Amino acid sequence: MNRTKLIALLTPAAVVLILDQITKYIIRTSPELHNKVLIEGWLRLYYTQNPGMAMGIDWLPTIVVSSVAILAVTGILVYLLRSIETASIGYLIFMGLILGGAFGNISDRIFMGYVEGNGGILEGHVVDFIYFSLQINDWTVFPYIFNVADIGISVSIISLLIFSKKLLPASQKEEPAAEVDVAGEERAVEEISKK
Repeated sequence: MNRTKLIALLTPAAVVLILDQITKYIIRTSPELHNKVLIEGWLRLYYTQNPGMAMGIDWLPTIVVSSVAILAVTGILVYLLRSIETASIGYLIFMGLILGGAFGNISDRIFMGYVEGNGGILEGHVVDFIYFSLQINDWTVFPYIFNVADIGISVSIISLLIFSKKLLPASQKEEPAAEVDVAGEERAVEEISKK
């Protein structure tokens, strides 16, 4: 396995995971930060726990969401490791951001139930705390509260969409053009003309 490509995948994953868990720990253990205005009318820290999916979607029990998330990330990781040789460095870096973000939120789901005392394994809620509070009239422009893991995932997905032609691995290698058999074609033309 290509060591450089493996580093390109795992380094951003580790950075996002570590930053995510450190910031969540600081917010969780600092009550003075649970509701703090950083930029008046624009940005605030607002500590909350999300039992559901991204953007507060809460259709399924937490344990189901956690299990599906673990299965999905495992599938992505297996796919990446199997296709690492054909993947570009840029693609692997952005996929590393996704993995780091996913592992950050999954670790909350695995451990936060115990830490916060609201459940067991896979029953933890994801810690969210970044809130863009900008409002136009009574409408909040971006009403979702998120975390560092979500930033890693979002930046990666947007980048992969914008730069997909440069970053995404080719699904099939182009077949080499067939060599033209000029002599064979000339013989075929002669045979037809003789008839």
